[in-house]
This record gives sequence, C-alpha cells and structure tokens, in this order.
Amino acid sequence: VQLQASGGGLVQAGGSLRLSCAASGSTFSSYEMAWYRQTPGKQRELVATIREGDVPDYAGSVKGRFTISRDNTKNTVYLQMSSLKPEDTAVYYCNKGFFVGNYYYPRNWGQGTLVTVSS
Repeated sequence: VQLQASGGGLVQAGGSLRLSCAASGSTFSSYEMAWYRQTPGKQRELVATIREGDVPDYAGSVKGRFTISRDNTKNTVYLQMSSLKPEDTAVYYCNKGFFVGNYYYPRNWGQGTLVTVSS
C-alpha cells in the first residue's frame, strides 16, 4: 500500500487546515487508518484513528478540534484541524494499520507533511 499525504502548510494560531492522504489499493473501505505527528526529538504521536465502519478516535490533545474522516470513493482519508495551536506544529504522517482490540498497530507509512502554526 502506498500513501501520499498532502495539505500541510503555515497557518496562524486559531486557524484551520485540512490534510489529505491518498491510498493505493482496491479495498480502501476496509483499511484502518491513522494520523500521527512528530516533532524533533520526540516520539511519533498517534493523533487520530478511523476504523473500518468509520469509527473515529482521537488523542486527548486534539479531541474536539480535529476530525478524521474518509472518502472511500477517492481512497482518501482526511484530517480536518481547527483551532490550531502552536503546539500542533509537527510533521504529520498518515498510516495504514490494524486494530487488535483497542490497540492500533501501525504498518504502512506515508511521507510526512509539515504543519506549522504561528502564534
């Protein structure tokens, strides 16, 4: 599976941005997907997941501000980010993985897209 992320950029605090991740493959609707983010010197952080059947889940730091969604006709998963804060600045990565119970196992990574939030 190949993943192509896009949509990063520079935005002011309080603003919005939408990331997209296009996936290859013919069974996209069954993919369990996630967005991660990483800042220099820190581990990659799980931001949001979406299960088969479109069940979303979020890290506490972004809950209520970010929305993960998917368009199965376009093989694309999105991350709508609102009320952005400077601490949201990071390289964002999309991922295709799988759930075992409530634990998400990352597998295929896309390239990152940089989001910079200015204060």
